[in-house]
Amino acid sequence: MNDQPKNRISRKGLTVWRLYGIIETAVLALLAGGAAALTYFFEWPVWLYAVYGGVILLFAFLLIYLFPKIRWQRWRYEVREQEIELQHGLFIVTRTLVPMVRVQHVDTEQGPILRRYDLAEISISTAATTHTIPALITAEADELRGMISALARVAEDDV
Repeated sequence: MNDQPKNRISRKGLTVWRLYGIIETAVLALLAGGAAALTYFFEWPVWLYAVYGGVILLFAFLLIYLFPKIRWQRWRYEVREQEIELQHGLFIVTRTLVPMVRVQHVDTEQGPILRRYDLAEISISTAATTHTIPALITAEADELRGMISALARVAEDDV
């Protein structure tokens, strides 16, 4: 696993993933608030408040800081004439080779948060699975989609 794919996703992707972490932590904080209310009404032990706070702080650290950072550092991709190589993973790094002859279609997707940061993700569909390259600059994603589509047509013509 020494020879990693060359291309990285946009650094803005790190910001987007941290924003997702903030949203997830806020939902967890609401649930912890509900648990704290139950603790108050049912007169459960006071130390449970510390547990709720600790869980929120732990998840905030993991979801906002650590996991997005590791995810961004590990995400790499490379498009070659015959294949697309993807590398990603948080704890377990997965490397995938998608042969161009297997590519059926390529889509770009952009939700409201990605649009705010001028990012898009590419979905590469084969007969069996769909592979995604997240957090690419929109213009780069459009260019890459066109390139993969052209290479897939050429690979199909060669067969």
